[in-house]
Amino acid sequence: MVLPPLRRDRHGRGLRTPLAPPESPLSRSRAQRFDDLVLESVERLDRRWKDELAKVEFAVEDVPVLDDWPHDWVPLARAFASTGALPARIVVFRRPLETRAKGEFRLRDLVSDVIAEQVGEMLGVDPQDVDPTYGHHG
Repeated sequence: MVLPPLRRDRHGRGLRTPLAPPESPLSRSRAQRFDDLVLESVERLDRRWKDELAKVEFAVEDVPVLDDWPHDWVPLARAFASTGALPARIVVFRRPLETRAKGEFRLRDLVSDVIAEQVGEMLGVDPQDVDPTYGHHG
C-alpha cells in the first residue's frame, strides 16, 4: 500500500496544527460549550428536584423543527410529556438562544431561565419555585 505524500498548505509553511491544546477551553466548539451550560443548569436543578426530574430526559438541538408549531415565533425550548415508551423530555434549542443572548454570561443566565421555565411547565409550578435565581441575574 502506497500512502499519498504529505502536502504543505498553499503558502508552503507546512502542516497546520491546532491553535489551542486539547485540554484548553478554547479547543471546545460553541456547541460543546453550550452543552456544558445546559448540563450545569440541569445538575443545579437536579439537586433540588431529584425525584421529580429522575424520569425526565434533557436534550439539545441546534434549531427547532416547526412542523407542528402553531405560533409565529421561534421557541427557545420545548417540554414534551411522556408518551408510551418515550420518557418526558425537555429539548433546548441552541441557535435561538445564542442569537438572543448578548455575550457568554447572558447566555448562561438565559439557558438557566429557559430550563427553569420548562421544568416549571412540566411540573406545574412557577419557575421561581423551580429556581430561586430565576429572572434575577445580574
